[in-house]
Amino acid sequence: MCNQTTTAEKSSPTHIYFDSPEKHCRGTDYLCCSISDIISEAKSLFNLAFPIALTGLILYSRSIVSMLFLGYLGDIELAAGSLAIAFANITGYSVLSGLALGMDPLCSQAFGAQRHKLLSLTLHRYVVFLLFTSIFISFLWINMFNIMVYLQQDHNITRIGQRYLLFSLLDLFTNSFVHPIRIYLRAQGITRPVALASFFGTFLHLPISFVLVSHFNFGVSGVAASASISNFFVLISLVAYIWVSGIHEPTWEKPSFECLTGWKSLLKLAVPSCVLVCLEWWWYEIMIVMCGLLVNPKALVASMGILIQTTSLLYVFPSSLGFAVSTRVGNELGANRPYKARLSVAVAMFISAIMGLSALTFATALRDKWALMFTSDTQILRLTSVALPILGLCELGNCPQTVGCGVLRGSARPSTAANVNLGAFYLVGMPVAVGSVFYIGIGFSGLWLGLLSAQVCCAGLMLYVVESTDWEQQAKRARMLTCIDIRQPDDFDCNKGEVEQPLTCSA
Repeated sequence: MCNQTTTAEKSSPTHIYFDSPEKHCRGTDYLCCSISDIISEAKSLFNLAFPIALTGLILYSRSIVSMLFLGYLGDIELAAGSLAIAFANITGYSVLSGLALGMDPLCSQAFGAQRHKLLSLTLHRYVVFLLFTSIFISFLWINMFNIMVYLQQDHNITRIGQRYLLFSLLDLFTNSFVHPIRIYLRAQGITRPVALASFFGTFLHLPISFVLVSHFNFGVSGVAASASISNFFVLISLVAYIWVSGIHEPTWEKPSFECLTGWKSLLKLAVPSCVLVCLEWWWYEIMIVMCGLLVNPKALVASMGILIQTTSLLYVFPSSLGFAVSTRVGNELGANRPYKARLSVAVAMFISAIMGLSALTFATALRDKWALMFTSDTQILRLTSVALPILGLCELGNCPQTVGCGVLRGSARPSTAANVNLGAFYLVGMPVAVGSVFYIGIGFSGLWLGLLSAQVCCAGLMLYVVESTDWEQQAKRARMLTCIDIRQPDDFDCNKGEVEQPLTCSA
């Protein structure tokens, strides 16, 4: 086991990647870990990440089914569906997912600190918060046609895309429940129910799509409706499993009017987490919009849709590891074990590097065959083949960057991660992409060169931030966050901390 030593002196900072074991074991407050400790931590991460990755692959297969049905309907339907999905991601799915991730540090640290009421209270608050947010997002989706025409997108593609969004409105409200429940369970190390529920919903997705699209000829509307219906079945089966199995009982509290209060504290984590997710998600969707401004937008938008589906597949693995390390870091900091949190980070970063190399190999090896699953159009095939190796290079940076984001979420630092993404994607990557496409004239591949420059910059900054973290200080912040510091003076008010006001205080 890793052992923590104590001293009155302040220790010098340690390098979690490169310092030798001898140096860690010499002096005070250093990380002394054997090979068995590292293997044990890797197993813990794997046990968390594997069901999450399985869930991601199941959900990805559902999106692939939708893309295949869109391709079956025709190239213009494929382009319209890609544009609608891009708009939905920018204005809806990324926002809900990002806001929900504000739960991560609260839930994982509260569970590590055995603050069970805080777990349930956070779940209730976020469900209400996301439902309110979904109402506002729905107004944007209803007006998608006017917005995209104003952005000079093709009228025919946009008109079909509008129908897709109208039949996806149910998905907003479904996700307002699914995201918080998923994080509530994951913070407790419970990931299997989500995988099983996702499998059940995806199992129904194919026959529902076939009936609505092929039998009733509902076209794009049928593709969207089938995705929304199958996701609703995911929610129903997930809630049923939880209730029947009783896995919620150790940490469950009945909803009360208390969940309608404390939103200021909630926003302190939810908004930066949302910005963190949206800055990266929006980049990919902005690339689709930029494709619509180039010559022959139908082929470019369709190819970009295929490539983004590819990145979604590759993203399943580092994101699953990122969620796992976020939970591990949050649990260990909440339990006041900063040395274990630091070990988890080091192991996760090493695994992320292996994932990046694997993704590069995959994208390069299948560059001439991958797009054949979606279309037979020669121009779309050529564009996709040229961009896939660049996409693979992007994953070398994306994997450690994604895991680094998980580390910062688990330690309640989403603002830091958001600043890194802002600088890398929009101050470095965006100028490179715009310059490559519209000034140098590289065209479609220039968009991916911009992404490559952004990912390299983002990975470097993220590694620096993670490596320079003071984990003892993060453990103190975790005690403030959950209001359980036993060393507080008798007259200490958890709402008036001298160092940092806690984000949530629960009895």
